[in-house]
Order: sequence, then C-alpha cells, then structure tokens
Amino acid sequence: MKKMQQCTVKINLPGGIISAGNLLKILNILQELRIENVSFGNRQQLLFSTPAEHIHHLRLNIANVVMEIDGDDYPNIVSSYVTDEVFTSSSWLREGVYKDILDSFHHDPRLKINLVDRHQNLVPFFTGNFNFVSSDVSNHWYLHVRFPKTNTIYHWPSLIYSADIAEISRLLELIIMDNDHLFFNKPNADGDQLVQLLNKTANFHTQRYDLPMIHTDFHLPFYEGINHYGEHKLWLGIYRRWENFSVDFLNEVCSLCMDSRIGQLYTTPWKTILIKNILPSDRIRWSVLLNKYRINVRHASNELNWQLEDRSEEAKDLKWLLVKAFEEADLRTSKLCFAIKVSKQTGLFGSIVIQKETLGETRYQVMHTRNFNPNSKEFISYGSANDVACLADLLIQLCHVYYEMHSILRLSYYRRKEENTKKNETSVPIYQCTHCFTRYDPSYGDSLQSINPGTPFEILVDYHCSTCDAPKTAFEQIS
Repeated sequence: MKKMQQCTVKINLPGGIISAGNLLKILNILQELRIENVSFGNRQQLLFSTPAEHIHHLRLNIANVVMEIDGDDYPNIVSSYVTDEVFTSSSWLREGVYKDILDSFHHDPRLKINLVDRHQNLVPFFTGNFNFVSSDVSNHWYLHVRFPKTNTIYHWPSLIYSADIAEISRLLELIIMDNDHLFFNKPNADGDQLVQLLNKTANFHTQRYDLPMIHTDFHLPFYEGINHYGEHKLWLGIYRRWENFSVDFLNEVCSLCMDSRIGQLYTTPWKTILIKNILPSDRIRWSVLLNKYRINVRHASNELNWQLEDRSEEAKDLKWLLVKAFEEADLRTSKLCFAIKVSKQTGLFGSIVIQKETLGETRYQVMHTRNFNPNSKEFISYGSANDVACLADLLIQLCHVYYEMHSILRLSYYRRKEENTKKNETSVPIYQCTHCFTRYDPSYGDSLQSINPGTPFEILVDYHCSTCDAPKTAFEQIS
C-alpha cells in the first residue's frame, strides 16, 4: 500500500489563548479525520500531522485562524497572558490590556512578536524580533528589537504605548523587510537608523526613560499540577513527556471547561496547557478526568526546564537520555534551563544550550549565556562532546560551575550588604558635650529625658546635657 504524504499543520493561537468552544470545534474536525494527537509549540501554537488529502477539508472547516502547512511564515504572537494572576499580578498589566493589544492586530505578522510581563519567568523575553516588555509606567512598554536571524538586540530609546504596539510592529516589519540589506541577517544592524526610518513614517505617543529595564533573577515556576491561587480558585497545568496530547482527552477538557463555565485555555512556551478559574467544588471532576486518561501531573523539575525544537523526535530522545543521566547523578538544576538545537537557526530560550553539529561527524557544542541568564543572547562556548555519555558529563560539570559561581556571587552580595549595614550603623552622627564629654548617640536616644532610640540630634528642641545641663549648642559632632 502506498504511504500517504504527511503534512505538519500549524494553527496560530494569538497570545497563547483559545476559547474552549473554538478549540472544541477544531478537535471535533480532527476526530472526524481520525487524527489522534496534537501538540503545542514554543510559540504557543497548535500543531498536528495529517495526510495531505485532508488539507482541503481542514481549510474549509476551520475558519478565522492563521493555518500553515509545512511552514512558519507567520509566527504566532507570544504573550505572558497565561501568567496573569497565577504566576504574577502586575499593577496594570491584566487581562483587558492583553486582549486590547491582541485585538488591535489587523495584520498577520511575519516577524516574531512577544508581549511579556517583566515580573514573570514562565514566558521568555527575547525570543521574538519585537519584544515588548512591561514597564512601571501604566500602559507603556520597553521595546527590544532582535534583528532577524541574529542575536543582536537593540534597546528602543523610548517606551511604547499599548495602543500603538500593533501599528508600530506592522511599520517596523515593513521597514525591515524593505531594507533587508540593512537589517536582515546583519549582526551589526544599526538600531538608531531603524528609529529614524520609523519616525519618518509616522509619529507615535512615546515616553523617554532614564533607567534601563531591570529584571529579577530567573526562576522557572513549577507549571504543572492542580494548584491554588487567589482566594478560592485553582489552576491546572498539564505537561506531556513526549509532547503529545490526545485529541479525545482535550475534547473532554474543553467540554468540562464549558460545563463549569471556564471560557479559555492557555498554552505555554513549554508546550503545555493551563486551565484557570477552576472552582474547588469542581476539583474532583478534574481529578477524575486526569485519572481516566492516566495523566501524570507531577514530573521532576529537571525534566520540566527544557526547550526543544517543535516536533523534533531527535531532540526529545536526546533530552530524555540527558534527564536520566541527571537523575542518576542526583543533579540539582534549579534556576537553570536547557535548550537543544538540532537546526542552526532555531531561536530557543535557555541558560545552557546544546547545539548539534554534523560537519563530518556528529558533535554536540555546549554553550551557556552570560551569567547563565536565559534571557541573555550573549553565548559563551564551554566545550563539545561526540556522544551522549560525554555530553551528559560535560553538562553535569557545567551545572557545578554555575552553582560555584552562584554561591560566590551570593556570598559577595551578602558581604556587601553586611558591610553597608555596618557602615550605616557607624555613620550615624554622634554628638559630645564639650563641658563634661557626655555623648548623645541617636541609636540609643536619651531615656533620662524621654527621648526614644532613633531620634536624630538635629531635630531635638531645647535639649540640654543630662549630666551637666549644658545647652544643645555646647555639643559637637565627633563622628
């Protein structure tokens, strides 16, 4: 029997969000075509394989989505909407802001766009070409442009207003595409020139900033299982070791969501799904569903902190061999994340990156980002290996390097903190009476005159020496 040609179908889910009803419609069509499994991608999109003869039926029956066959000309817009309330609660970046921005896109972007809350760690910051990161100013965002096919990042000199994100993204994309000789695959691309070209095209409401964006240390949250948040709500995160989700299982997930009035499901860049707003009274129903499909929701942390290319069986097999080696070594990997790149141009998020090279013989190059910050795009080569066993040993050594460095940095930080504390303690001005040499130390105050500890000498009124009754003017600062 002739084997049917298989196609990979990608459906964009802008912002990583899809309503339970719309996903259910897609899943019903897949069931009709006897497609058993789907997966989710690094950019929060829906992926599955199907015989080429089914493509026409899919295009006819799945409307109002960006669907691509064996291609990725229109990357999905990534957002940290999934983290709202569950992993972070920013003062102004909430559900309505995300939705307004996503709804304002009236074009299908050809360059990658990320909308990210800087207070969270689940969604990568700079895996897009236009990376909008929340600032402290309400409805204003930092913009970090990563020029296509490079790791060169340009920090836009002003904050971008929420309502302008879609149009600025559209115009910047046009400028870059029309001037590919300046900005495409050019590590030395001039960001200031890009600003000038945009300013010639249109005027936008922008706000200057003085201080660069500050981000807390990376610490990947545990993103699976049934967990509490808020006062009386639960969220459920589901990870699958081999990235496949049963269509039948997801169909029942959507049905249960609709039955319990949960409107949306969320996908993450870790190829998982997350359901929010589960009522405690419905927890047993979700547990029954997980039991029915034998869904494990308590994997080890050292298995959850990996980024792989989409639908790469080779990367999945390699990851599993390395995870088993880590478990055998009883290795700590907290605050680290790993990426496996089989293709050169794949942009993945990771503090330690494994790059497969096949020039002559297969070798694995190991790199880490500067200071092991996974949001950095500065890579430092650590070494190479020609087989999995050597690769595992190399990664284990590198993890030890990280923790030694981390310990030194932490000790240095606390020592500086203690020194500053001591300095502050000794820098409190002490005054001494010039007649009897009685001292006034603000740290202790003056109990004889009912002056509390911590009272500065400068604010005392009609103060006199407790020993010789000399006036305040008789005191001199001695330290």
